[in-house]
Amino acid sequence: MAPEPARVRPLTAFWRTLTRYEAAKIVPEIAIRNTIGFTAAVLLGTAIGGAPAGVVAGTGALNISFSDSRDPYVLRAGRMLLAAVLTGLAVTLGSLSGHSNLSAVAIATVWAFSAGMLVALGTQAGDLGVISLVTIVVFAARPLPPVQAAQVGLLALGGGLLQTLLSIALWPIRRYEPERRIVAALYRALAGVAREPTPPSKTPPNSDQFSDAQDALASLSRDRTPDGERLVFLLNQAERMRLSLLNLGRLYRRIGRDPHGAAASHALLQIFRAAALALDSIAQGVPEGKASGNVQPFQEALQHFPGQTVGAHSTFFAALIRDARQQLDALGGQLRATTGIATQAVARNESKEPWRLRFRGRMAKLQANLSLHSTVFRHALRLAVCLGAGDAIGRSIQVQRTYWIPMTIAIVLKPDFTATVSRGILRLAGTFAGLVLATVLFHFVHAGTATDVVLLSVFIFLLRWIGPANYGIFVTALSAMVVLLIALTGVPPKEVISARAINTAIGGVLAMIAYAVWPTWERTLVGPALADMMENYRAYFQAVIDAYSDAPPSAIDATRVRSRRARSNAEASVDRLSAEPGIRQEQVNTLNAILVNSHSLVHAVMALESGLYQTRKAPPREATRQFAADVCQTLDAVARALRDRTELPSDLPDLREAHNRILHSRTPGTDRYTLVNIETDRITTSLNTVVEQVTKWLALSRTPGTPRLSS
Repeated sequence: MAPEPARVRPLTAFWRTLTRYEAAKIVPEIAIRNTIGFTAAVLLGTAIGGAPAGVVAGTGALNISFSDSRDPYVLRAGRMLLAAVLTGLAVTLGSLSGHSNLSAVAIATVWAFSAGMLVALGTQAGDLGVISLVTIVVFAARPLPPVQAAQVGLLALGGGLLQTLLSIALWPIRRYEPERRIVAALYRALAGVAREPTPPSKTPPNSDQFSDAQDALASLSRDRTPDGERLVFLLNQAERMRLSLLNLGRLYRRIGRDPHGAAASHALLQIFRAAALALDSIAQGVPEGKASGNVQPFQEALQHFPGQTVGAHSTFFAALIRDARQQLDALGGQLRATTGIATQAVARNESKEPWRLRFRGRMAKLQANLSLHSTVFRHALRLAVCLGAGDAIGRSIQVQRTYWIPMTIAIVLKPDFTATVSRGILRLAGTFAGLVLATVLFHFVHAGTATDVVLLSVFIFLLRWIGPANYGIFVTALSAMVVLLIALTGVPPKEVISARAINTAIGGVLAMIAYAVWPTWERTLVGPALADMMENYRAYFQAVIDAYSDAPPSAIDATRVRSRRARSNAEASVDRLSAEPGIRQEQVNTLNAILVNSHSLVHAVMALESGLYQTRKAPPREATRQFAADVCQTLDAVARALRDRTELPSDLPDLREAHNRILHSRTPGTDRYTLVNIETDRITTSLNTVVEQVTKWLALSRTPGTPRLSS
């Protein structure tokens, strides 16, 4: 059984969420170009139509900057152009709707529901929905005639297009730079895996990084240029090498535990270090378009590893050495192929779906979430009702700039408790800090329009540089920036500051009340999230077993990527649950135990997959086929129990007995099935423990004093 996970108290987990600082999100080059784009948009807009036009153009550039990234140019351009069009449309629609309170509230409510539903398509789509929603709310406070509304929409679109052009300006001369950087990062990550083999109780390393790379490089699927083909080849080889390294890490630990394995274990350690050097050298060459690397140290280290004919003290130890040797040969071939592709043509993977199918898939996903049983639908409905109510309240009270009420609701209200409360607290604290900062700066530094533009440039740089690392810093910079933007149009800062403080507080309180009245607790979501993970593990395991039976292995990559996503979602769900009020520590520990043992399970499946890429694979025996069917049946039962919160069936297959049949079916005198024997044993132990922990979690969920599982 895997070691018990570290215990984290709910308040500690919530404080960790509140103070989270993600240094990996700090990208100075994005901050610099976004600052240039914003400042240029403000200056050009001001030159065209005065300060108000400059503010509108700057707003467009600011909104689109949140869609900027270091993704490949084609993905980046598409996302930013869509954001620019939506921003321009939102500005125009908001300016037109503001003539009537009824139309303004109705349009904002409908848009809020649509923005909430976009969460189903992912974080980027959800963020785009929120940004466009905020834009509609803000511009509805300043109604304009149709012609002028169209003009300001075009100004905002122009600011967004300018920001987009700056982001992709180097596309013609550095076409594959983002893709090369992503692939180089993968090989550096692989070097880290080689230096520090990961134990089976830990999440397989760099899973999200590999999944993101698959998504980012999907646009190269039909790229026929030599550079595009090399990058796809490098990505595919990185996936294969990751499997080999993870399996070698498992063999390294097993060989090291054997009393006679010291020499082989030491040789493996030296090979790992040499592989890390080779992978680092590959990573250094990729950004320059050179698929080169030094594999000579790896080849030399490989010579010191004992071969299959070693005089082993047991058949099992000899089988371990043989499996390690096969994995090393495979890794050596992958390294040589990777370093030699500068002069090679490579095979293509034409698995990318046509855009029509992708569009239909997204529409089907949205349609599937149109139900009160869907967390996304409940979030969209809650957001729409709360924002509509906040907008109506703001329009009925005698306070200036009440659009900050619905704007705050749109930003604070999230699908889960932890994000909503942490955003609410950081939003209020950051707003007040930013207002104080803007007041001090305006009082002591303000010397005219030029000074205001300089201060605005400083704040957007901070917003896009350090802001992504912590939401509190983001809000502080944004609040000060908004005050200065409005002051640029001639509105006294004192009016802006007081109105912003009052309305932000009202909006934050309304968002908290809305969530308290109709909460969506993570405790109702963690079971389905874990169920998704189990179902995807079942699909991955089945695809690997089918490939051993000579089925085409084309399904493996897709199922592996889906498994990674499902695992990340489950881990995030458990993390959010740990910060919810009323959750018992024993529940969190049990869920973490499920995750830990699922890590061991997927490590074993990955090891089985790595065996597919050896020179000679062993076709599955009948006992192995039956074992695989029992594993799939158990994973299906676990997934149903987690999703429906029902008892596990009493007639689950006896996995230990099924594994014993595998051991008894071995052919005397042969060890070719050692990998399968070992990994099916790991699967048995891990899955049996998962079953025990799921049973325990379901019992804890029904224990008196435990928070109810209904939403």
